[in-house]
Amino acid sequence: MERENIKMESIAVLCSGGDAPGMNAALRAVVRTAIFNGMRIYGIHDGYRGLIDNDIEELKVSSVSDIMQRGGTVLGSARSERFRHEEGQQRAYEVLKEHDIDGLIVLGGDGSFKGALDLQEKGMQVIGIPCTIDNDLGYTTYTIGFLTAVETVLDAVGRLRDTSSSHGIGVIVEVMGRHCGDIALFAGLAGGAEAVIVPEVEFDLDELERKITNGEKRGKKHQIIIKAEGVQRTEEICRILEERTGIDFRTTILGHVQRGGAPSALDRILASRMGSLAVELLVQKKTGVAIATNGSELHYVSMEEAVNTPHKFNTEIYRVMRELSI
Repeated sequence: MERENIKMESIAVLCSGGDAPGMNAALRAVVRTAIFNGMRIYGIHDGYRGLIDNDIEELKVSSVSDIMQRGGTVLGSARSERFRHEEGQQRAYEVLKEHDIDGLIVLGGDGSFKGALDLQEKGMQVIGIPCTIDNDLGYTTYTIGFLTAVETVLDAVGRLRDTSSSHGIGVIVEVMGRHCGDIALFAGLAGGAEAVIVPEVEFDLDELERKITNGEKRGKKHQIIIKAEGVQRTEEICRILEERTGIDFRTTILGHVQRGGAPSALDRILASRMGSLAVELLVQKKTGVAIATNGSELHYVSMEEAVNTPHKFNTEIYRVMRELSI
């Protein structure tokens, strides 16, 4: 929304929730674009927890030197139980006003944006930048960190395929994503997996058994299945497939390794563009919004829409994945 009576002189930025590759690139863009536009820019350490505790410092150009290529976030990120309550939210707002901060840029996912909405309702002008490897925000095509996480999974799948082929075994790779199967889906298609198991589509064990058996008959020496963490226990699926196919299966749970590491070129570029746009929107007095991608273009929606738009599973990519893994 546009507010004519706002004059942005000092703004702040924080990271909240799980870290995502590309957060540092976004931070760099926010800081340098703000300074370019004559603003004071403050960094809040450890998310909303640091905001409540007044852990804030003014940032300079040099504060964000040599961080674009680094994973994680130099500001730190944390979840705050105190911020879930009215008392904590009020304290956070008061700290922002004590520093004469006019606008706040929040890097994070769904929960982080809900926190930004709480501060917006108290009168703070906010902008959201989507940073989560899960890609589970329905209002945007891609979130910062997602594509790097997919590349991390692909690297692991390539290594696992080598050893799987050497020993003639199958591997079930469990990836992150909670209730969103995008990491499994994109990595499965790009990595040539035999199947992906995602929470959005009912798991057909008979079809998976047929694929594995047919592959073995063709002389295939490896079986790679990528499974989202929000679906049935990985060890249980492994046991069932061994009983049905007679093939030895192993499980690999990638876990938090998917969050770390240097961001991909695409994530660095996306994060830089989003960080710059966030500040430009504040300059233009357009606040209460979250930045989004639509193909190669950036746009923005209201923070309410960003929080309330459900994630839509990409059925077209899933169809291609099934057809190519016969």
